[in-house]
Amino acid sequence: MHRLFTFYYAATLVFLIADYYFGINVRIAFLDGWPLARLLYYAACFACLAVMIWRPAWQAFVSAAESLAAIVALILAMGMRVMAVTGDVLESGRDIVTTQEIFNFLISGSVAYCAWFRAVKRLKSAKID
Repeated sequence: MHRLFTFYYAATLVFLIADYYFGINVRIAFLDGWPLARLLYYAACFACLAVMIWRPAWQAFVSAAESLAAIVALILAMGMRVMAVTGDVLESGRDIVTTQEIFNFLISGSVAYCAWFRAVKRLKSAKID
């Protein structure tokens, strides 16, 4: 199972290319309005991958920390979009939540949820000297 999460972080390159070159943002659609935050998130994912390759023993901790951050960000971003509807959205008739954001929530949320519980399980079973 740990290879799946390493692959997920390695797939960041695919998500980055799809986002910046093709305009298809399914991994972090909630950061569309903040280009610097998007870039920092991608950099953080690459850093997680580097740490997982460099120190495989830290993988559970890295997965737990990043997945918790992703879950919190997804919940806050989706919650803000749904609960804080602006007058501009009502006047323009735009969707409150876009299809990209829903796919982002499903893909990233599912992986983050699985990674969180898997990492916590591994951390609980690890011996602390």
